[in-house]
Amino acid sequence: MTTSPTTGIAQELADDEEVDSLTIGRRIRQLRTERGMTLDALASAVDRAPSQLSMIENGRREPKLTLLRTIARALGVTLDALLESEPLDERATLEIALERAMKGQTFQALGIPAFRVGKTIPDEVLKAMLALQGEIERLRDERAATPEEARRANVALRRLMRTQNNYFADLEEQARRILDAVDHPGGPLTQRTASDIAAHLGFTLHYVPDLPQTTRSVADIKNGRLYLSSRLTAKGDPRTAVLQALSSRILGHSEPTSYAGFLRQRVETNYLTGALLIPEAHAVPFLQDAKNDRAISIEDLRDAYSVSYETAAHRFTNLATVHLGIPVHFLKVHESGTITKAYENDDVNFPTDRLGSIEGQLCCRRWTSRAVFEVDDHFNPYYQYTDTGNGTYWCTARVEASSEGAHSVSVGVRFDDTRWFLGRDTPNRGVSKHSVEVCCRRAPADLEAAWRENSWPNVRTPRTLLATLPTGSFPGVDTTDVYEFLEAHAPR
Repeated sequence: MTTSPTTGIAQELADDEEVDSLTIGRRIRQLRTERGMTLDALASAVDRAPSQLSMIENGRREPKLTLLRTIARALGVTLDALLESEPLDERATLEIALERAMKGQTFQALGIPAFRVGKTIPDEVLKAMLALQGEIERLRDERAATPEEARRANVALRRLMRTQNNYFADLEEQARRILDAVDHPGGPLTQRTASDIAAHLGFTLHYVPDLPQTTRSVADIKNGRLYLSSRLTAKGDPRTAVLQALSSRILGHSEPTSYAGFLRQRVETNYLTGALLIPEAHAVPFLQDAKNDRAISIEDLRDAYSVSYETAAHRFTNLATVHLGIPVHFLKVHESGTITKAYENDDVNFPTDRLGSIEGQLCCRRWTSRAVFEVDDHFNPYYQYTDTGNGTYWCTARVEASSEGAHSVSVGVRFDDTRWFLGRDTPNRGVSKHSVEVCCRRAPADLEAAWRENSWPNVRTPRTLLATLPTGSFPGVDTTDVYEFLEAHAPR
């Protein structure tokens, strides 16, 4: 079956989104103007009213193919010349862009009515309006991550982690390849090996005193330079800063376009860093031996790989369920009682808001994560059993200092799995009914009766409570500082 030329052009026109009525109309006007032909003259040549032809040139009416063919003959060009996708002149391009913008969501959301883009409007005005429209769209995209949307994204990410038992096989494989490439023998990863990984990826390390305050590191991809702060704190691990920066390059991360994308990249970066510091192939036999001896200890994992307690606790959650068959939960709680990080696949009943978000909620005062703050002995681990509405759980916890105050880090398991852990013989026990309001979210009745009408606390409002989420593809990062820093340090 053959297709007629007219049918083929019609199909091509229907398929080509670029060749729309606006583009066709402006091309007709451009060709007419180049030939010194007035609108009335062209209208007369094609036997149409000037007003009808004006609507076609302004993109307000889509011409039929028969009329397009007639217009093409009157202009002395082929039909293909009217339908070609070659760029228009600058003025026509600006007019089309503004016409499309006025039909878009930004103008409509602001209540700006569409208007006719006449020839008397200067090019500079068109450019200014398009620049303003672009900036409004950029700001709207940056601020799309409201606190509610951010919480939703975090909830969705945690559900994914729970579905996979917080184990990501692809990231484990990435870590294995990198470690093999630098001939890492297993066990603790040294600072020299971290530098070898950087060299393998084409980066040299540069420690500087003026790293932008909103960053942990800055990668100069063009010149293969990785900048890190020379002012590491006593508790800082120089390997972690290097590996976190390199992990984004290993994973091929591009600039995130949403807060959900940013969160996912952060989780992947932290996971891969942990997998490099505590390699799966070496750590799993270590943990399996500890399980066989009924002597699993987060402290032992920490000490075996020379990492922080939090890193060891995170890494244990990656490996515990898949390789040891032990469901777990993890909590990081600020000294104020606010949960800052959480994970569970053992059905522990974390407090949540109406969206299912755990971060930002107050941890129950009876849980290990809060009780550990009352313990004077910060050298030895703290263990506790807690009876909850979902059963009894055992947890081990430590308090660590940070720039934002003290945090507790705890790992917990169901009562039946306690037999695999050191500390299972602890006498410490708590009872939590945080799903019932009177557990700890309300004061005991006698205290409330005595003081509710006789007290007025001056609230120390968290500085982040009323703040909007940081804007930008990398939230909170001052890109001007970053670019000026790179410009100042780039090799000449």
